[in-house]
Amino acid sequence: MPRDLAGIVSRWITAINPDDTATAVGIPYIFLETEAPHRPIVGHMNANLKQYVGRFVLTMTLVLSPLAFVHETSANEESITKLARFEKDGHVGHGVVKGNRIHEIEGDFYGDRKMTGRSYALSNVTLLAPTQPSKVLGVALNYRSHVGQTGETEIPETLQLFYKSPSSVIGPGDDIVIPQGAENVHYESEMVAVIGRRAKEISVSEAPHHVLGVTCGNDVTARDWQSTDMQWWRAKGADTFAPCGPVVASGLDHQNLDIEIRLNGQREQKSNTSYMVRDVAKVVSFVSHYVTLQPGDLIYTGATGITSRIEEGDTVEVEIEGIGTLRNPVVDEE
Repeated sequence: MPRDLAGIVSRWITAINPDDTATAVGIPYIFLETEAPHRPIVGHMNANLKQYVGRFVLTMTLVLSPLAFVHETSANEESITKLARFEKDGHVGHGVVKGNRIHEIEGDFYGDRKMTGRSYALSNVTLLAPTQPSKVLGVALNYRSHVGQTGETEIPETLQLFYKSPSSVIGPGDDIVIPQGAENVHYESEMVAVIGRRAKEISVSEAPHHVLGVTCGNDVTARDWQSTDMQWWRAKGADTFAPCGPVVASGLDHQNLDIEIRLNGQREQKSNTSYMVRDVAKVVSFVSHYVTLQPGDLIYTGATGITSRIEEGDTVEVEIEGIGTLRNPVVDEE
């Protein structure tokens, strides 16, 4: 709600007659400060005047509240920038997504974004993985709901990470390929932090300035290899095991986003990024003290819940509030 309206419609009715309709339905009333803080003028009104004020405020609130909601929603949407990498007739470019069109920018996302003046309908381009990272990392056990998936009993005291290979990165619509010999491959729905500026030994407070935005990710994992191999190099890093996209959303409150995964159209999990044990800033800061992060690098921030197996013929969808839906079919390696 806009601040000016919020300053007027700021409390629930307590001073108006309890039998009044406005009180019964819990409508905010006009709060007018006197010299004594938090004392509404309504408190000095007689019963008849209170009743008229209550009815007036009920009417005005019903009229103004929807407008305030629309205003707030529009403002929030305007503060979010959606960036995408795309291919059009053999040309690979970067752009800003607005509605059903992508507006091309010169170069990439990481410098000054100068528009080329060219735009294309999203239906006429192929969205690619948002970046071509020099490195891809993932956070292990960053949601309590995921504890126990592979035998763990608690969240580690020290932040635990693993690598996924750059060749594991694929974009929206690309096939997740199950390698020969992998018998128990699972999805993992995750929010992915996209690095926008070089980060080396930065503090938690500095970290947000080094994050371009967030995108949807699927940390595909071969559970059989994860449990038998000394390292997770193929369990987590096999080709096509890091789908991400469709856009990088900048300006979102990425610590409070609904995240959902669907398998063949059926919801498997729904959670919220507020349940992360370590937030994006803490993760990025921690990593930067040991590995220099470069623009375009990706950090998968952790899986939610207990996951399920995927197999050839399946379609996996990861949807995150404010970003969109990442959709990938599953096939067996030929």
